[in-house]
Amino acid sequence: MKSNRLCVLLLSTLFVISACSDPSSMLSPESQLLPTVSVMTLANEPVEFSMTLPGRVTPFRQSQVRPQVDGVVTKRLFEEGAKVKRGQQLYQIDDARYAAQLNSALADLESVKANLKAVKAKSARYKDLVSRKAVSQQEYDDVIAQTAQAQAAISVADAAVAIAQVNLDYTKVYAPIDGQISRSYVTEGALVTTNQSQQLATITLLNPVYLDMQESGKAVIELREEMRKHSSLPVSVLVDETRGKIYEHTGIVKFSEVTVDESTGSVTLRAIVPNPDNILLPGLFVKGRIDMGAVDGILVPQRATTRQPDGGISVYIVNNKQEVELRNIQPLRTISEDYLVTSGLEAGDTLIVVGYQKVKPGSAVNTVAWTNTQSSSASR
Repeated sequence: MKSNRLCVLLLSTLFVISACSDPSSMLSPESQLLPTVSVMTLANEPVEFSMTLPGRVTPFRQSQVRPQVDGVVTKRLFEEGAKVKRGQQLYQIDDARYAAQLNSALADLESVKANLKAVKAKSARYKDLVSRKAVSQQEYDDVIAQTAQAQAAISVADAAVAIAQVNLDYTKVYAPIDGQISRSYVTEGALVTTNQSQQLATITLLNPVYLDMQESGKAVIELREEMRKHSSLPVSVLVDETRGKIYEHTGIVKFSEVTVDESTGSVTLRAIVPNPDNILLPGLFVKGRIDMGAVDGILVPQRATTRQPDGGISVYIVNNKQEVELRNIQPLRTISEDYLVTSGLEAGDTLIVVGYQKVKPGSAVNTVAWTNTQSSSASR
């Protein structure tokens, strides 16, 4: 009998404790009948927003080293992967044939120069003879024409010498730009030609580099407006999206293409990024995060909004009387999982985030603070 009384007393105590720990038990009977919604208090604050676009690293300057004459490569004069300077000799092509052609052209030049001297001397003699009627005017005119032809032959010979000299110089292959050179695609003893498709090597300037990003034609209009407002837009390079790793150097948007690609409907944006350590390599796919600046506004979770039949967006607010109000809003943009709102709401408004499906405008509600960790299925 005594044990039964003890059990009853214990159960009564547990019931009282559980009742006191339940917040709803502290509400008035009328309040317990009202729906409970999760709310947050809105705040007006500067909101920084950005645009993240897929991009690809492209070289600031790149040159393919190609032969200008035919011949056999006799020497490679650089270390693969090294930095080279403009004007540095990279290859030597066998120049014996081109040296012989230059010597032949020089000999032809001397020959026509000697012929010009002889024709000039003959012209001087005929000038005196024609004045004394010793030769005909026709013969004198022929000598004058021969002199002009000899002078023209010298010009042709000079051009041939110049061409032969250029070809001889082309046997020495020089670096056209500063940069880092690739591996050599040919070895000593390889026959190269002027029209071959394979380059000898590639020189790439790696500091700085370009970041070419793609954006839809409609979205780029907003970006172009921001470019007109600001002298430069900074760009952060996201090299590892899974870990959120950002490259340490910040680039600047230089320009956007003036036409939209008809096949993709996108526009190319080009940024220039410092690359002093040669970390970013041409061809690397990354993402560029363009800082668009900051706007004063209110962030509203997208989950707290509803779409109206006319396409508008609305939210539910709890006023000072603990009654529900319907507000229409016009989001300025989407930022992550929120809408950025600059009109329709005010700082200090109490927004219903979870449970608005259970209420209607004018109805009274109970409110609890909403946290972002709440289940999306709660009260829905």
